[in-house]
Amino acid sequence: MSPRRSSSRLALAPVLALVAMLLGASFLLGTATPLRAQGIEIFVDADLALGEKLIRESQCDACHARNVGGDGHDIYNPKGRISTPGALRGMVEYCNTELGLGFFPEEVTAIAAVLQRDHYRFR
Repeated sequence: MSPRRSSSRLALAPVLALVAMLLGASFLLGTATPLRAQGIEIFVDADLALGEKLIRESQCDACHARNVGGDGHDIYNPKGRISTPGALRGMVEYCNTELGLGFFPEEVTAIAAVLQRDHYRFR
């Protein structure tokens, strides 16, 4: 590979990082259209025991504690940050993707359902 070609790839890195950040922000802010269309019914058949197990085994609380302090539960408090069930599921999927956790879709839904039950309580 020529040095010129390598440097052009390096020049794209900040652009790709910005695109990834903006796509992630749409999940964080609940503005991704497919996610906003999903209501509470996405959690109806969720396996809550599985969600609890995955949260425990993946040490989600420990990761959140490192990021926000305390026991990590303060991450759930900002009002309006996650404003729909679909956005909540999308945020769990975002963590799954960014951290390379390898959860299957039904596992993501199970985790989101536990968060819905314990923290968000959407109606």
